[in-house]
Amino acid sequence: MAGKMMSSGTRNGWAPRALPVDPVAAERLQEWLLAADEQGLDAVGLDFSGADMSGGDFRESWFTDAKLTNVNLTEADFYRADMQGADLSGANLAGASLVRANLDDAVLRGANLDAVDFVKASLYGVDASNASFRGARLMGSSILDVSICGADLTNAVVQENSFHVRVDDRTILHGFSGSVFGPVEFIGEAGVTQEVSGIDLECWIRERGGNVNVISRKPHEG
Repeated sequence: MAGKMMSSGTRNGWAPRALPVDPVAAERLQEWLLAADEQGLDAVGLDFSGADMSGGDFRESWFTDAKLTNVNLTEADFYRADMQGADLSGANLAGASLVRANLDDAVLRGANLDAVDFVKASLYGVDASNASFRGARLMGSSILDVSICGADLTNAVVQENSFHVRVDDRTILHGFSGSVFGPVEFIGEAGVTQEVSGIDLECWIRERGGNVNVISRKPHEG
């Protein structure tokens, strides 16, 4: 019965529109829906391909190393969820909450992250190339060693973010605003990498339609 609802179980009145194709993941999700406790979903290492979990409440759940490629997660709540190492390639998270979520080493290639709330989230070692961050709120999130090559940050907002990212000529920064600690690595022609920081980074972003204040770190802050 993979991919179909196996019972009428709900979690706070919510049920997935489609269960994962993988029977183990489908059973785990269904058991969680029927559980009386308020604990998060233990989805560590499970494959949720084929699921539609839009609008779900997954606060403080564990999606560590889970496979969520191309899954519909629109407007889902992942507050304080552990999504370390999860594969979210092509997933649709438009309007979702990832406040204080751990996304370290996650894969977000080509994901729809429009209007996602990333406040205080941790993104370290993330591949978000070709992802869409249009209107995303990234305030206070830690963004370190992240690839946003080919990504769209139109109207995304930052505020005093650590922002050590890799960008290229395809990265869209129109309307990107706020403040960050640099530097960024610009990958140019033939893969040649150039570090851009300070006023040069401000100018570089402004030339691409953004308006971001680059904050200088004090010497002891590194």
